[in-house]
Amino acid sequence: MKILLDAMGGDKAPDANIKGAVKAINDIKAEVILIGNEQIIKAKVKEFYGKEISEISPRLKIHNTTEVIEMEDIPTQAIKHKKDSSMVVGFNMLKSGEGDVFISAGNSGALLTGATLLVGRIKGVDRPALAGILPAYKSRLVLMDCGANTNCKPINLLQFAQMASIYLKTTLGVKNPKVGLLNIGTEETKGNDLTKASYALLKEKAEELNINFIGNVEGRDAFSGNVDIVVTDGFTGNIFLKAVEGLGKFVKRTLSESLKRNILSKIAAVPSLPAINRFAKTVDYKEYGGALFLGVKKPVVKAHGSSDEKLFEFTLKQAEKFVENKAVEQLIVEFENQKESQKIEE
Repeated sequence: MKILLDAMGGDKAPDANIKGAVKAINDIKAEVILIGNEQIIKAKVKEFYGKEISEISPRLKIHNTTEVIEMEDIPTQAIKHKKDSSMVVGFNMLKSGEGDVFISAGNSGALLTGATLLVGRIKGVDRPALAGILPAYKSRLVLMDCGANTNCKPINLLQFAQMASIYLKTTLGVKNPKVGLLNIGTEETKGNDLTKASYALLKEKAEELNINFIGNVEGRDAFSGNVDIVVTDGFTGNIFLKAVEGLGKFVKRTLSESLKRNILSKIAAVPSLPAINRFAKTVDYKEYGGALFLGVKKPVVKAHGSSDEKLFEFTLKQAEKFVENKAVEQLIVEFENQKESQKIEE
């Protein structure tokens, strides 16, 4: 297996990208190809480790590129004109079979545009979407969509539920994942036009498409452990995701400062440190890797733009599992082999 990593994408590139790859390489079986400026990558590896990249691992390699898609670039223009950028080259390598999964923390719009235009949508999928993985009580939660599609139709939310269900079944082994529709209330009549129409469509098609739809879910109940997938449009989903990440950072920071307030609090905290560390690990979104771009023909993972080496490490591990469990192949089978009677009309 070959994992393609955009070494030049992200706020902390290429340092965090390289360090994350080095940290992950001994914990995964795959070969990792760092896509980017070879001269810069080699110099960074030498600076960080005092070695050549081949000395760190024979499974860690470089594919040279000369351009970078910047965060401020216009997505469609960047994909069209920066053909030797680390992102475009990564997509083309993925499409041609030179890699099995592509990871980037770069320009989100360009990543989504490139994945759709260069790799291509799965037949039958109206819009691919980002499946973010978050911690929940004694479980994990998939947030779908967490930023790809700001304007959605009911058919999109229905397909988000279907794709996320297939992903959880194939990759995380959840037999019958519970799907909730993010809303301002649990009643069927609550919400705006999109949520009310989506509720009706999910309720109508759930059994036919093998979706375990449990109804509306309020934001405060999303992490209860009683729901496995929360479906929403990408605009609402991205706000929800960023709010959750911000809250997690606030809790960890406040807890840390409270424990270090004075000598008595430090002493009192010692017996509780194992439990505190377990809690911190549970609420740390970095432990869950990036967001999977479900609905395209090959595996694509969107890492956080602010990814540090730890997040890249976990994203690489996540990507390997994503490929091993053949989630994309399952999605293709599900959508391309649907009977005519099962196809949904907008």
